Amino acid sequence: MTLGERTRPETPTYAECPGPNEARAVALVDDCGQLFPILLAWRRALGREVTGWAEQVEADDVENLPQHVTEDWGPGLRLDTMPGGYVKVSDYRDHQPPDAVTAGPRMLMR
Repeated sequence: MTLGERTRPETPTYAECPGPNEARAVALVDDCGQLFPILLAWRRALGREVTGWAEQVEADDVENLPQHVTEDWGPGLRLDTMPGGYVKVSDYRDHQPPDAVTAGPRMLMR
């Protein structure tokens, strides 16, 4: 995950997606769930809402990332910290969504 840069004050939700070599902060974890405490720690350190950009990669060391990881870094998952300690996750990956169950008589609602 790289720390996004919010460079447009007139658009507070905009956040650039820097590559691992350009980002102010980078995290490499084994499981997606480990990104949340790191993102919240970045927010505590910076004192404001932050955005992280995460991508699934195969790498062993954040200091020596393979060249294809740094060159092909692009929007994957966007993680935005929200007031109250929440994190909003947005999926920017280019893939087909799973078949959804449409609302209707087959859906159970409570």
